[in-house]
Amino acid sequence: MTDLQRADRGTTSEPAGGGATAGAGATARASATGGADATASAGAGYVDWDFAASAGRRLAPPGPKAGRAQIERLVAELHESAARAVEPVAQTSGLRAPEEAPTPLVVDRGGWIEANTASLRGMLGPVLDHVVTRRKDNQPSETAQRFGGRMTGTEVAGMLAWMSTKVLGQYDLAPEGTPRLLLVAPNILAVERDLGVDPADFRLWVCLHEETHRVQFTAVPWLRQHIVDAARELGTQLVPESDQMSQRLQEIVTALPGVLRGETDITQVLATPEQRERLAEVTAVMSLLEGHADVIMDDVGPSVIPSVATIRARFQERRKGSGGVDRILRRLLGMDAKMAQYRDGAVFVRSVTDQVGRDGFNRVWESPETLPRAAEIADPAAWVRRVHG
Repeated sequence: MTDLQRADRGTTSEPAGGGATAGAGATARASATGGADATASAGAGYVDWDFAASAGRRLAPPGPKAGRAQIERLVAELHESAARAVEPVAQTSGLRAPEEAPTPLVVDRGGWIEANTASLRGMLGPVLDHVVTRRKDNQPSETAQRFGGRMTGTEVAGMLAWMSTKVLGQYDLAPEGTPRLLLVAPNILAVERDLGVDPADFRLWVCLHEETHRVQFTAVPWLRQHIVDAARELGTQLVPESDQMSQRLQEIVTALPGVLRGETDITQVLATPEQRERLAEVTAVMSLLEGHADVIMDDVGPSVIPSVATIRARFQERRKGSGGVDRILRRLLGMDAKMAQYRDGAVFVRSVTDQVGRDGFNRVWESPETLPRAAEIADPAAWVRRVHG
């Protein structure tokens, strides 16, 4: 038997028909190097990104055991499922990815870590540059920066190693590289085994959700940059001034027990009231994207996935069953808030569609001004009034 995480190092080529072979981890790394190289900047010393990527790979737990033939079949079926998802998602959503949009990439946990390290590097580069510029008269020595960069890189590696075991699929925005849909093969295999569901049905179910994200970001050409710019702006705002650092750290320490008990969200601890308002607007957009993907997945599912009801029920139950340490980490990383995004966004999408139909809902994609505001996620009728008048 072979460890799925380690088994796909032999080849990094892509077949003529698109997609990736079992060497997808390395292929993902190649597609993301533009982001890593392009973000060398004044703030680059604050995080040792190369160390974060390599350490994250070493720290990531092994994937489920599988034989070589089983691995090859899994990768092939994920590509087939991703291709099968394209047409029903397009017909149901009314959105279609352009032909030149990259096809999904099947990766292992290490490949996901490297792609996300490059994306974090591209996303946070301008934020760190801003910090350097703002504190140019109070900079640590080069030696201190190297040490600090290695320490921060270790923290990033640990976070990504843990998250690499949770993610089934992700549309990688790759701020300085090539955006692409990633399907994390070992996690999909682990979850379908854990749930005891039909593998072919589960793989297609996951691909329906992730294909909707691919369509969102490729059929709506302004959306990716809008999200990247909003995240960078918010990140810059969240970095406190030097004279505020000790006060902010004290506030975080004081509030941390409430986060661990689930009484508040980590993002509410890190932000000032003004920043929370901006964060709420960004969260509203993420709720839209996640909820829309869940709605499309559920609307398409019954017509193409015989066991979709069983999959959905068991998957929802699994979300509730996190253990103590896992639950704490989810709270600290804000992942419990992400679960709420699926629920709140889906309610918004269904309510708006009930009121104005699919084409009326799709006006949400016209421009940044037609995206739902924070208050409108909980009050879909307010969005309808504002956009449809």
